[in-house]
Amino acid sequence: MSRLTTNSSKRLGTTFFNRSTLTVAQELLGKFLVRRIRRKTISVMITETEAYCGPSDLASHASRGRTKRTEVMFGPPGHAYIYLIYGMYHCFNIVTEKEDYPAAVLIRAIDAEGVNGPGKLCRYFQINRSLNNEDLTASKKLWLEDRKVKVKPSQIKCFPRIGIDYAGSYKNKLWRFVLSP
Repeated sequence: MSRLTTNSSKRLGTTFFNRSTLTVAQELLGKFLVRRIRRKTISVMITETEAYCGPSDLASHASRGRTKRTEVMFGPPGHAYIYLIYGMYHCFNIVTEKEDYPAAVLIRAIDAEGVNGPGKLCRYFQINRSLNNEDLTASKKLWLEDRKVKVKPSQIKCFPRIGIDYAGSYKNKLWRFVLSP
């Protein structure tokens, strides 16, 4: 997907993440995930997200209550929530909404060939649990930028989330968002 961008970029701040999870999940499409590893910086546009909307969302880890694992989700917006699935794949989420309301957006895919799915994304960016609870609004290791990519509402496609068959009626929510050309 080629997108026109301007030379200006702006780091996303707390205000961006302190909003409705569904809004943030859609508005992250076209934003850039930036990772600095030593002297190298990787920066790629986000093309797919999934929203996890609070304690009543049966697909969310927070639906099981506040635990050591989910504590980050109850924290301030704009922090990284990173966990391991199947004992081998990391997943990178961004905490949204107000503090003490556990909600987050999973970053599923970016505009890089062969990097589709949260595990591949984390490998590509070298994201692991060492970055859990990283403040993405101030970090020098991992952050998000707005580079003024124009995303039209018609380019955002909504689908059911993936891998949550256990979530009752929540498995059918159209809370996965994909940026289409």
